[in-house]
Amino acid sequence: MNERRAKISREITERTGITEALIERLVRRFYDRVRTDPLLGPVFADRITDWEPHLQQMFAFWSSVALLTGRYHGRPMQKHAPLPVSADHFDRWLALFEATAREVCTPAAAEHFVERARNIAQSLEMGIAQYQGVLLAPGERLQDRSTPPAGPAAA
Repeated sequence: MNERRAKISREITERTGITEALIERLVRRFYDRVRTDPLLGPVFADRITDWEPHLQQMFAFWSSVALLTGRYHGRPMQKHAPLPVSADHFDRWLALFEATAREVCTPAAAEHFVERARNIAQSLEMGIAQYQGVLLAPGERLQDRSTPPAGPAAA
C-alpha cells in the first residue's frame, strides 16, 4: 500500500474505528445471516459451496471499500450481472447488512459501512438491469423478470 493510501486508511480508522478485524467480524456475521435468509440464501447456495474463499474475497472487498486499502482486485459487476435478482433482493441485502453493521460496529463505523453499502447496492442494481437489457429511469427499480408483469388480461 502506498503512503498516501496508508495515510487515508489510518485517518478513516481513527475517525470510525474500522479495522481489518472489524471488517472480518462484520462480513462473517452478515454472510451467516445471508446463508439462512429465505430470499437471499438460495441465490448464494446455488453458486457458492466453499464459503471461505468467498469470505476472504469479501474481506478484501470491504477493506478496499471502507478503508481504501486497494486489497480487492475483482470485478463485482461481472460476477453479479447474471444473477436472478430484483429490487427485493437488494432491499433484503441492505436490510441485513445495515442490521449487522449496527449490531457489530460503533455508530460511526456503521454509518460509514451503510453509506457505502447503499451506493454499492444501487450501482449493482442498475448494472444488472442494463445487463438484462433494462434501462431504469430515475427512481425505478429492477423487477423480477421470471414472471410476466401483472396487467390487463389479453382480449
